[in-house]
Amino acid sequence: MEAEAAAATLNLECCLPVPSVQELAIQQPEAVPPRYIRDHVVGDHVITVNPSSDRVPLIDMNKLVDPDSQDAELRRLHSACKHWGLFQLINHGAADESLRNMKKQAQEFFDLPLEEKKRWGQKPGSLEGYGQAFVISEEQKLDWNDMIFLRTLPHEIRKLDLWPEHPPKFRETLETYSEEMRKVATSLVRSMAMALELEAQEISDAYQEGLYEVRTTLYPPCPEPERVIGITQHADYSGITLLLECGNIPGLQVLKDGQWVTVIPVDGAIVANIGHIMEIMSNGIYKAPDHRAMVNRFKERRSITTFCFPSSSVKIGPAKEFTKSGTPPLYRTLTYAEYRHMFYNRRLDVPFIDMLKI
Repeated sequence: MEAEAAAATLNLECCLPVPSVQELAIQQPEAVPPRYIRDHVVGDHVITVNPSSDRVPLIDMNKLVDPDSQDAELRRLHSACKHWGLFQLINHGAADESLRNMKKQAQEFFDLPLEEKKRWGQKPGSLEGYGQAFVISEEQKLDWNDMIFLRTLPHEIRKLDLWPEHPPKFRETLETYSEEMRKVATSLVRSMAMALELEAQEISDAYQEGLYEVRTTLYPPCPEPERVIGITQHADYSGITLLLECGNIPGLQVLKDGQWVTVIPVDGAIVANIGHIMEIMSNGIYKAPDHRAMVNRFKERRSITTFCFPSSSVKIGPAKEFTKSGTPPLYRTLTYAEYRHMFYNRRLDVPFIDMLKI
């Protein structure tokens, strides 16, 4: 049944209601319910936990803007985007207070009683609100997480009826945090454009006027962590994605050269990864990496993920600089509306990026 669903064209903006994993974990079960067990997936690859030769790159935003160090750091950024598609960003410029406040609000939201959280639950036909993502059948295997997903920028796309009123400062904190992530994103894509020798101001402006979505995720403790997935393997359809860890519990893993590499949290860093839009714009020079989340037997993990998109007026396609010398485009060019429609109305057994290739 699951295979049949994957082969069918689905509307992924609809999500079926699922039980709260947090409530399940509170009951301290000795074993995981069958619907969460994924032995065949978890054991697919040897898991590599950051050997010294395979550390996730560390990029310093201060060095990207300092004329004395810019060229060398741009080369490091270019290498990270080309070979990993993911890196840790330090000295990113986001206000420490905003990051602290957002982490606090995330904890306080998930500490609320279940019935209060369900007030902000997903509604039919939408992924926004409290729940899970991309659950499209009653037989589907489930991820070991609870989340709340909200579109935050520009202001006119907000659905405030899904923005929690409790904890009391959640809304204003999320608004401030989204603005901080927009600042980081516009600076970072400017540097990526410079590394690719593209028009940096034009790309930075596109993200200044872009769309931003924030997903706050809780991964509760699990009695059998080796048998479940926190978030299923996937690549992001954003331009870039910015992830803030709320503690020091590892969980995020990136697929590199056929092995899973655990991203060890770095104090004060934001994890950045390439999304499909940036891969397409670079005509395949940069890659949107597959990544997933694993869980811990004894400790919960929380993360706050911001999906950053260019303005909806921007066409999604290879930059003209990569095709004007006769190099063929590797990807189709679509309007933002076409791109979004294709992502949310597709088969799950075909990687989304493959649908966009020429």
